[in-house]
Amino acid sequence: MAREGARPSYDPAGPDRPLRGALQDLRTGRWMAMRTLLAETGQWWLWTQRTQVLAAAAAGTDVVRAWLAEEPDSAHAAVMQARVGVERALRAQRERHLRTHELWIEAWDAAQSASRVAPQNPVPWVCLLALAQLDPEQRWEEHRAAAPEPLLPPGPWGLLAEAGKRDPYNREAHHRMLQFLYARGGTGRLAEAAGYAQWAADRAPAGSALHVLPLYVRVERYRRDSGHDAALDLHWVAEDAARETRHALHAWFEHTHRAERSLLDLNHLAHALWGSHRFADAARVFEAIGPYFTPPPWMYRTSDRDRAVEIFVQARERSRAASDGSGPHP
Repeated sequence: MAREGARPSYDPAGPDRPLRGALQDLRTGRWMAMRTLLAETGQWWLWTQRTQVLAAAAAGTDVVRAWLAEEPDSAHAAVMQARVGVERALRAQRERHLRTHELWIEAWDAAQSASRVAPQNPVPWVCLLALAQLDPEQRWEEHRAAAPEPLLPPGPWGLLAEAGKRDPYNREAHHRMLQFLYARGGTGRLAEAAGYAQWAADRAPAGSALHVLPLYVRVERYRRDSGHDAALDLHWVAEDAARETRHALHAWFEHTHRAERSLLDLNHLAHALWGSHRFADAARVFEAIGPYFTPPPWMYRTSDRDRAVEIFVQARERSRAASDGSGPHP
């Protein structure tokens, strides 16, 4: 594959051209391309991924509401309505908006409704899992179910199980579970998140994106604790971090094709391989990333978020140079 240009770009659709077309249509206030795209999306993992991106673009508009008004019996429109509701509730919570609770209940109602009209679809259950992080005190009974393993904390395990029944090892469902664990706060919570990520990865088959989960927890740990390059670099050369990085490479990356991989997962793996000085392997992952870029995890290495792309380019070129033999090897 020919090498991509030196300056990557952030594109929420990444290499998914049909999704990019639907997003362009959505931004002009039209929903027909979104409807067609979802009708033609046959795999649940891709349905989950595409609806998440579409909802982020639609949350500030009335496009999905217009679709549902035009086609009130559309199960796909109902699921997208839940998606948009969740996106709005989470944004309100981040901005500490006074309507957060109201938007949360609206989103929960929409997700419950979507689960009834689209009973085989995992996305309504992913939506309910996403809302669980708004209840860090676990006041809702469904957010304090007993874990399937004694060492794991109580949480929205029933919601995770429902998503898993419809799409085993659903990537976003497990990331939403991680976000719930982060939201609980307090000392030791990151250790619980790390235990959960390892548990999920240990159960996942080869090729599952869940093998990358432990790398996200590591990024979250150093994001909270330091945020300085020196600390991050020391972090990745530690044996347990290097082991998790190797595992993600061999159990996920080497068992998947380009179209199956999340750009966010690829960026986290490239970042970890580069940080652990596995430059030849990092170069392979950078090639898979192509001309795209995701701000996390690179933006956590700088207080200037605009510099994140520069750090990405430096890491890519360092990895390529070592892989080609034109730079120093570790």
